[in-house]
Amino acid sequence: MPRKGLSIEQLRELARDGADAALRRLRAEIIAIERTFPELALTGPRKALRKSVATAGKRTRRMSAATRKAVSQRMKKYWAERRKARAKAK
Repeated sequence: MPRKGLSIEQLRELARDGADAALRRLRAEIIAIERTFPELALTGPRKALRKSVATAGKRTRRMSAATRKAVSQRMKKYWAERRKARAKAK
């Protein structure tokens, strides 16, 4: 029996378009407010906050070689014990 209505992809595309339009309206409103009240424009701590939020998503954690080796050894031990337990169960 065919489904009536929009597909998931169509709904997602419409939701994305709506969100994009709302975001553009909000940005335009922010610009208008900051032009009317220049003292509210991002300066000092608020500007630093926006910058830190933007860079926080870009950071990646890196493991040192020693840490990577320790994790590798732990996981090898873990999987060896799992294999051993599974062999006993059979």
